Amino acid sequence: MTHAREVLMTSRKNCIKQVSGSATEVLEARMHRLHEEIADYTALKDQIRTGLDQNDAIASRRRRIQAAMGATDQQWQDYRWQLANRITNAAALQAYLPLSPEETARIARVAAQYRFAISPYYLSLIDPDDPACPIRRQAVPDQAELDPTGELDPMDEAGSTPVNGITRRYPDRLIVKVTNQCGMYCRFCQRRRLIGEQDKHTTPQVLEQSLAYIRSHPEIRDVLLTGGDALMLSDARLDWLLGELRQIEHVEIIRIGSRTPVTLPQRITPGLVKILKKYHPLYFNTHFNSPAEITQEARQACALLADAGIPLGNQMVLLNGVNNDPFVVRKLNQQLLRIRVRPYYIFHAKQVRGTAHFWVKLEDGLEIMESLRGSTSGLAIPTYIVNGTGGLGKTPLLPNYLLYIGREKAVFRNWQGQIFEIDNSPPA
Repeated sequence: MTHAREVLMTSRKNCIKQVSGSATEVLEARMHRLHEEIADYTALKDQIRTGLDQNDAIASRRRRIQAAMGATDQQWQDYRWQLANRITNAAALQAYLPLSPEETARIARVAAQYRFAISPYYLSLIDPDDPACPIRRQAVPDQAELDPTGELDPMDEAGSTPVNGITRRYPDRLIVKVTNQCGMYCRFCQRRRLIGEQDKHTTPQVLEQSLAYIRSHPEIRDVLLTGGDALMLSDARLDWLLGELRQIEHVEIIRIGSRTPVTLPQRITPGLVKILKKYHPLYFNTHFNSPAEITQEARQACALLADAGIPLGNQMVLLNGVNNDPFVVRKLNQQLLRIRVRPYYIFHAKQVRGTAHFWVKLEDGLEIMESLRGSTSGLAIPTYIVNGTGGLGKTPLLPNYLLYIGREKAVFRNWQGQIFEIDNSPPA
């Protein structure tokens, strides 16, 4: 049990004690209980640091990386330069992180099987003095990836592909995979099987086939562009593809899935945003996993999108050693709301081969959901999702608040563990 969990449960037990006395005394006791309910988090939240809190350290690392790469400030702000200068091998990484020869050799062995690439920007977020840094854990290959437990395609995307480029699991929506390229290759990626030695965008011919499929299925009202990362396409290609989709009358909404606000915020430019805002209603889901990823650059990228009227959602993956702590997730979600990103999903990690060291128990996810309810606003509470194996789709999980339901009444517990019932027999 984590320290946060122990504190949380002790606080909950203390807060559900019944109080008797005058109305004033009861009210004062209730207010005191609410104060005590959050005292544990208040005492610890400043120890969970965001990228904004670490701005000076990040800026210092950035200057060091820029100097080593001979980059100007203008180049650093150009996403194309960031992509061209990603760190892609252990020898290069050794120049920026204090790696022993043994660590370097282990990273090289993993990289020979599972490619890695880290943008200079995302590299600047890694604390070189912290082996448990949540940024490092997501970006730098780990020998544990050589554990063969798991499957390469646990969601059976191959079995949900009616034409090349499309994944379809639901009646009214589908995914179009437009590239296999990302700004940074996450070590827990569900599609690591598709990341080869070369970055490849989906060919125009395959995109045309995808569009033809959508046109011929009028029940499709929602299209998600993903990859890889959908924003790895050029502005011109995105403009064309979004324009083609918007001309299909039955496509009501378009969604874009992109981690660039987190790993490559330089990609979110005024020019890109000008294109995106032409195709409303358009929704944007990104992927912050740690408060340490919320930086000045990430905040600015999200502000450009939000100011263009594009709703932003976050899809966090629950990852061992990164965010499997109730207080870390609460801090993350509250800070996301401050940069106008709505926590949307918490994904239980898929059992992808080479990612077992990231897996946690379902109870950990339910504990996090339990800790959020009542302790923060509903806006900061996402849906906890388990993906059905073999492509069976998303299944939501909730703590059990409904204790009994019968013909005449239903019995519940609230977020503090207090029991109450409601009438379940409306008049005829």
